[in-house]
Amino acid sequence: MKELHFKRKRQKRPSLTISLSSIVFVTFLVTFAVSAAAVFIIVNLGIVKGSGGQIDASQAILYLGAFIIGVGALFSFIISKLVLKPINRLINKINDLASGDFASRMIPNELIGRIPCFRDLTDTFNKLANELQNTELLRSDFINNFSHEFKTPIVSITGFAKLLKRGNLTDEEREQYLTAIEEESMRLSYMATNVLNLTKIENTSVLYDVSSYNVSEQIRSCILLLESKWSKKNIDFALDFDEHIIKANEELLRQVFINLIDNAIKFSLDNGKIDISASIKEKFFMFSITNYGLEIPLDKQKKIFNKFYQADESHSSIGNGIGLAIVKKIINLHSGDISVKSDNNKVTFTFEIPI
Repeated sequence: MKELHFKRKRQKRPSLTISLSSIVFVTFLVTFAVSAAAVFIIVNLGIVKGSGGQIDASQAILYLGAFIIGVGALFSFIISKLVLKPINRLINKINDLASGDFASRMIPNELIGRIPCFRDLTDTFNKLANELQNTELLRSDFINNFSHEFKTPIVSITGFAKLLKRGNLTDEEREQYLTAIEEESMRLSYMATNVLNLTKIENTSVLYDVSSYNVSEQIRSCILLLESKWSKKNIDFALDFDEHIIKANEELLRQVFINLIDNAIKFSLDNGKIDISASIKEKFFMFSITNYGLEIPLDKQKKIFNKFYQADESHSSIGNGIGLAIVKKIINLHSGDISVKSDNNKVTFTFEIPI
């Protein structure tokens, strides 16, 4: 089995090396210039040579050495304070982030901020803080929504169970209540499974259990698995693919197809249609699924693959913002890419992975 490892390329920052080297060089140059000036003045004033109350050579060298050390320490302190101030500010801001203050941002210093490496440091920190703040907002929103989504089926199951316990029900009513309990239980199971899958996949950095299999058969199997959902909305499927054999993690890709097909069914209109196509081009497996109905606004298309994000802010549709996050992570594990396009009252998800 071939394992795929993904490592972020370490960036070399020559500007940082040059900047710090320049600071050391300037400190040395200034110290040397001041010391040279002091030597020049001492020699020209004749302090070293002569007799009487004048200082002898050994004393002059001693005082001069102390003077040079003092000047060097002074300039080193001034320049290091100037350079280390933004680093100290960064450490304080990092401590703010660690304390939960995700609104903390760095403001570039007027002088040091002009140096590319320090400007890059400021921009990177602010980007990190912004991502953490967005994730925290999504997490909080997810907890509220998930609690609501989780509580609703529990309340339904409890209510129908109480009605069944009372008795005196017709066979039709009993069947109706049992069906409702079954559906709500499946809904709870689906949500719990998605959360567990996301946690498991997020902790995975290596693609494992890669095997050759018929992906076309897998797609048809996933469609049949969701038959109860698309038959209820009377949705037709237009399938356009031949038999394709690929090398991938079969179980993980099954989750991808189920999530994408389920998502398409969820947002399709009644009596609608879903188009699915698959092909192999230049050693890449290409998959596309299109449903017709409401469009996804452009500003939300970039966010729908984020954890806990739901494009439907009214939360009128069943979902918890986890499915597409799972899909993206699995596609990334396969060294692939996924995108979404929405226009003309349709939404198309497309992904490709190397075969």
